[in-house]
Amino acid sequence: MKITSYTNPKSPIAEAYRSIRTNIEFSNIDKDLKIIMITSTQPNEGKSTVISNLAATFASLENKRVLILDGDLRNPSIHKMFGVSNLSGITDVLTGQKDVSKCIESTKIEGLDILKVGKVPPNPSEMLQSNKMKNFIDVVKEYYDYVFIDAPPVGVVTDASIISQYADGVILLVGCNETDIEAAKLSKERLEKVGANILGVVLNKFESEGSAYGYYGYYYGDTNKPEKKSGLFKVK
Repeated sequence: MKITSYTNPKSPIAEAYRSIRTNIEFSNIDKDLKIIMITSTQPNEGKSTVISNLAATFASLENKRVLILDGDLRNPSIHKMFGVSNLSGITDVLTGQKDVSKCIESTKIEGLDILKVGKVPPNPSEMLQSNKMKNFIDVVKEYYDYVFIDAPPVGVVTDASIISQYADGVILLVGCNETDIEAAKLSKERLEKVGANILGVVLNKFESEGSAYGYYGYYYGDTNKPEKKSGLFKVK
């Protein structure tokens, strides 16, 4: 597994994820955040890596049960992060071919389970927008303390906008020196149009000169007066 927050919990990278976790917990004061979706503007911004590490960080909290749901029905990747097959998953549950208990897999990380995609469907958007998907989310949120949904890039397909309607909070991931600023603004607007509760933005792949975080550093701070810390910053 490439879950650094688990394999090397004393590393600067792990500390960065704990900082993001703290920011999410502070966002939880007035609203119960159980379903958290992470999306990006474009592919290959590190979404699956970030969500896997972040979920592992939440699972490290005492007596917490956490689920990672791969919501990218077009290009699944969570199974790759955990080195398992993608033979069955959420699509099997929604089509009634398998019971959810047969598809959810436990991981080596205590308290952390994953639900893969399974067979890639011909109609991802329709499946995500179905009543069965809504009912499924209602069921798992009663069993888990946190459910992290790895959604497709919001700037590419409508799937993320659909999933955001099930989420209590949304995080937009931005690849440093990769994501076009105007494209990122458009992604934010698309989420706002469907009423998504945007918690903030994680700037991934930020390399600060002389920083111990290196390539995997994160950038945190007020959007007007940013400061170099690791974590999540609020979108304004």
